[in-house]
Amino acid sequence: MMKKRGGYVSKTAVEPTIKSQAKMESLGLVYGLVGVLVFSLTLPASKVAVGSFGALIVGPGRALIAAVFAALMLWVKREKWPKRKYLPGLVIIAVGAIFGFPLLTAWAMNRVPASHGAVELALLPLATAAVSALRYGERPSWLFWVCSVGGALTVVAYTWLTGIGGIHMADLALLGAVIVVAFAYAEGGRMAGGLGGWQVIAWSVVLAAPAVILLLVADFSIVGMTNVLHASMAAWAGLLYLGIGSQFFGFVAWYTGMGLGGVARVSQMQYLQPFFTIVFSWVLLDERLTIPTIVAALVVVLWVAAGKRATIRRQVAGYPDGSVKEHP
Repeated sequence: MMKKRGGYVSKTAVEPTIKSQAKMESLGLVYGLVGVLVFSLTLPASKVAVGSFGALIVGPGRALIAAVFAALMLWVKREKWPKRKYLPGLVIIAVGAIFGFPLLTAWAMNRVPASHGAVELALLPLATAAVSALRYGERPSWLFWVCSVGGALTVVAYTWLTGIGGIHMADLALLGAVIVVAFAYAEGGRMAGGLGGWQVIAWSVVLAAPAVILLLVADFSIVGMTNVLHASMAAWAGLLYLGIGSQFFGFVAWYTGMGLGGVARVSQMQYLQPFFTIVFSWVLLDERLTIPTIVAALVVVLWVAAGKRATIRRQVAGYPDGSVKEHP
């Protein structure tokens, strides 16, 4: 028997809830992994697209493609407009994931290799967990933070030992991208439980569409139509992938995963993204793949596996009293 205020409750009545939560977290990690795989192609695709279109077109261009696709889905599904309480969160997501991150990473990819950018973005899981802890009520245990910092340090050590991580001006842009999208990730993961995983990113890109169109018009007045008219098929494929894959379906899987498994826990899957990106860069861009890369990736996997066992206390959507449950 387990003691409860005003009486006792059977332990067997609690066990199904714990098992159900464990299944939700496992499913959330699977969705998170799918999102990471989709995101892993973002930098290589950006590198290809920027080469023909330029950073000024790629950033808002991918958002407009995602907005058109999302609007069609919302229309087909006959989704109602989101309630007013969701609007501030949608604005945060738009600023971070639709404007800030694409523009900053596209600018950086015109200056450094995709593999370099991938390692820089390895700080994103730690930043996302920190934002979630500070703003949204998640309280990871000391073991979680040890594993999280261990994963980050592994990637940083790999960066310097392999010579990929020299200091570049584009590092500031990538660091800024990490900060703004960490807020967007944490906010989207929090909202997914109430609004729905795909609806969060769909409404975000649709609501941002007017500003995206204005930005594109201004950009075309600067760069002209020459780059667009003479873009290669590979560049168009890269831009379409960024719009439909990275800007939409990747976020659908990512926000759904964080809504199920918690922002802090699922964010740790993104420690694997730099190594997936390096593999894709090796296959698609002929950038190097080495034994240290494989070894470092395996070490990161071990950190992520250890972090899966850490306790995270978080507020659960649907509890009107704002109560916090502890999930092993």
